[in-house]
Amino acid sequence: MDVSQLDRILLAGALVLLVAIVAVRLTGRFGLPSLLIYLGIGLVLGESGPGHIHFEDAQLAHALGFAALVIILTEGGLTTRWNEVRPMLPLGVVLATVGVAVSTAVVACVAHYVLGFDWQLAVLLGAVTSPTDSAAVFSVLRRVAVRPRLRGALEAESGLNDAPTVLLVTLVSSGGVGDEGVLHFAGLMLYELVVGALFGLLIGWASAGAIRRVALGSAGLYPLAVLSVAVISYAGGTVLLHVSGFAAVYVTSLILGRAELPHRMATRSFVDGLAWLAQIGLFVMLGLLASPGQIGRNDVLVALVIGVAVTVVGRFASVAISAAPFRLPWSEQTFIGWAGLRGAVPIVLATIPLAEQVPQADRIFDVVFVLVLLFTLLQGPSLPWLAKRLKVLDENAAYEVDIDVAPLESLGADMLQVHVPSESRLAGVEIAELRLPPGVSIALVIRGERAFVPDRRTVLRAGDNLLVVAPSPVREQTVRRLRAVSRAGRLAGWFGERGREQN
Repeated sequence: MDVSQLDRILLAGALVLLVAIVAVRLTGRFGLPSLLIYLGIGLVLGESGPGHIHFEDAQLAHALGFAALVIILTEGGLTTRWNEVRPMLPLGVVLATVGVAVSTAVVACVAHYVLGFDWQLAVLLGAVTSPTDSAAVFSVLRRVAVRPRLRGALEAESGLNDAPTVLLVTLVSSGGVGDEGVLHFAGLMLYELVVGALFGLLIGWASAGAIRRVALGSAGLYPLAVLSVAVISYAGGTVLLHVSGFAAVYVTSLILGRAELPHRMATRSFVDGLAWLAQIGLFVMLGLLASPGQIGRNDVLVALVIGVAVTVVGRFASVAISAAPFRLPWSEQTFIGWAGLRGAVPIVLATIPLAEQVPQADRIFDVVFVLVLLFTLLQGPSLPWLAKRLKVLDENAAYEVDIDVAPLESLGADMLQVHVPSESRLAGVEIAELRLPPGVSIALVIRGERAFVPDRRTVLRAGDNLLVVAPSPVREQTVRRLRAVSRAGRLAGWFGERGREQN
């Protein structure tokens, strides 16, 4: 490859990225998942579109797809609140295992008895289409402020269900399930999930302590350190222990997101941008891999039948069975059932039988591609309306403040950067009424384009950014107090509000 060819590739890549970034705003305005635009860009650039780019390397798509999922899961774990996931983790695990099994069985039976697929292809269709997509779920739930426990259950499920489905699709594609038996597969899946999660827990706990104690030379090094730890968790789990790297990286990211790391907001912003880049690259690549010209009317009908089977019958059956021990109200079960979005994960999983050269694997890929397009277009925009009708919205979401932490090593203190949301009850409170712990001072208030040093009578306003210096021993107490006042106002303590994130 000469320099001029590389320059053309860089130019084309930058233009595609800019178009995709603009598309984020457009899709958000109309409530559409941005993945539809990214897939469309890939189709336009592909062999059937004006771009005429020929891309058929299923093995490369498989490898790059897994790499992108690692980054997406890292971002999801870092931005998920542990207090939301922890109480709903059992339900998330059941949905990611039992739920996937139920949905796979339902779809396999429909594919075999109704559509006439042989059992290998039928099970592959069920396994590929059953898992929810972490990128789609994380992005949609950031825009729909549902109750924390619903968000926790859905995010835990989407973060953990990649592991069993990757194993199932791989074994079915290679014929391993028939050779080893169902019990062997169940034991192997349990081992990979449990040991992978424990490995991720160990890596996350050890690395969080190390990052907090080591003062790096630049704030920009902290995001790189966190990302490196997440990748080590994934690769170390798969290479050293032969367990689920997806479970490991998600648990590690959950631990790191829970820890009060230095420059946490900067780290989240960096990984969030990288996750967007991974999503854009992943969906554009999958769009390039698809061949719309080869998709016939019969494939569209099959996609509709399988889509109804997995989205309506399989999904709601799996949620009902999985949620039975937890006694969730029907409204919450309904929302969880409809919010099981399919996105990149089913299409990436469909590249596994392609890479294994399973007979009719190309047809499976085409069916899954059409299914994802149609049902994402149907489910994504309807979630805000459904959440409102089912009355599962979170009333406290508007009051949460964003607090970033930067260490001040020489003073034994931390600098907190606090943003006051538009509906926060911090607005209208005087500095003195905050009643922060002894030794804590608000060093600066940034209001619009003006920055000033406040006094005790300064009244906070919505949109203010505060720089708060807190001695390290009382940092957590300070954070809890600010969050309590944000939710309950100046009399937060009187009303029993202690600043704990609500479940």
